[in-house]
Amino acid sequence: MAKSWAAFGVDLHLEPTGPGVRKGLTSALREAVRTGRLAQGTRLPSSRSLAADLGIARNTVADAYADLVAEGWLVARQGSGTRVAERTSPEPPAAPVVRLPRERRRPVHDLQPGTPDVASFPRVEWLRAARRALTAAPNEVLGYGDPRGLAALRTALAQYLSRARGVRADPEHVLVCAGFAHALTILGRVLHARGVPSVSVETYGLEVHWELLEAAGLRTEPLPFDARGTRTEELAGPGAVLLTPAHQFPMGVPLHPARRAAVVDWARNSGGLVLEDDYDGEFRYDRQPVGALQGLDPEHVVYLGTASKSLAPGLRLGWMVLPEALLEEAVAAKGAFETCGVLDQLTLAEFLTSGAYDRHVRAARLRYRRRRDALVRALAVRAPGVRVTGIAAGLHAVLRLPPGTERSVVRAAAWQGLAVHGLGGYRHPDATVEPMDALVVGYGTPPDHGWAGALEALCRVLP
Repeated sequence: MAKSWAAFGVDLHLEPTGPGVRKGLTSALREAVRTGRLAQGTRLPSSRSLAADLGIARNTVADAYADLVAEGWLVARQGSGTRVAERTSPEPPAAPVVRLPRERRRPVHDLQPGTPDVASFPRVEWLRAARRALTAAPNEVLGYGDPRGLAALRTALAQYLSRARGVRADPEHVLVCAGFAHALTILGRVLHARGVPSVSVETYGLEVHWELLEAAGLRTEPLPFDARGTRTEELAGPGAVLLTPAHQFPMGVPLHPARRAAVVDWARNSGGLVLEDDYDGEFRYDRQPVGALQGLDPEHVVYLGTASKSLAPGLRLGWMVLPEALLEEAVAAKGAFETCGVLDQLTLAEFLTSGAYDRHVRAARLRYRRRRDALVRALAVRAPGVRVTGIAAGLHAVLRLPPGTERSVVRAAAWQGLAVHGLGGYRHPDATVEPMDALVVGYGTPPDHGWAGALEALCRVLP
């Protein structure tokens, strides 16, 4: 059988030049070492392997190696092959001093909202699911596959969302994406291509979401907000609206039933589209979670979910359940190459179908409920003038502060090494409602061992 160069060991790219094969090879190796392309200690291919790669005689390579050993560029030891020699490099000339901005000091305690306790990620169960999934997976799933996502994951998501969130889903209408931001980017492309000029948004929300829509060529127009949530009855004309109806972020209130009905009626009558961000729908502590708005009208509501709060944002896994009329456009806007890693998709599918996801969510729900209860109790004793608002749900709480104190409290927290956000940073720049002073406290962010210290630091800075 013919021997191929591809069957030998270490690859080394060389282009010998100049008169004589041996001299050209020696020069190419010397230059690779001198310029640092071959780092000190790098093991070189055997003379037999390199000769086969270059199509030259083995003795020629052996002689070139011997020349460079004699010059001190290489070292050869019995049993360890030929390596690049350790050399003392001359000191480079002093580079001009460039003063970079000071790196922001890492906080001692992190109560910034938006991240779960990643220290509690179920590593052991996830690894078990990954092993089972990869062992059982057919070879074909390791190819480029369906741009909508792995069929096994779409099926598992459709079953879970129907059961746990009241979503009317089937696998054909599920689109897997790399988190919520990716999903919103895709929808922004679709809406812009349809000629939609603007998207209505909530008065309080995430600036990064508004920026993603604006980057797609869409204006964002804030809707009024009151104690019953976003005033969806103010919607007029066709278009789209982005909502967090189960647990408004960051205000923490559910959308009132009458307003849930109003936004669905608006979408039906105007041909509009509701983008439902169900970012933490599994985490309700005082009662069963409110079902997804999408269940009221799956042809006018796009359901968006993510593993970022329930598992970890680093997974970069999210999903949309799309109306039939939007499916083809959304798949085309995503394209064939904006895909998610198939191994993580396989693992999440197994994690869902095996029941491990439900077990993890139940354990996390208990952990976060205890933290929220501890926060409420501590404030009642240490800061009775500060009130926790919103429902018992999610991974964050809004603490109402005395008027005019938000900025000073955030500054005081920073001095104490405590990272926490003021509510003002979540207010849309075009909002017309009266601003209020409050903190948005992410009690889900710290690890278990850091929660007590973070709560104590918070209590110290509150008025």
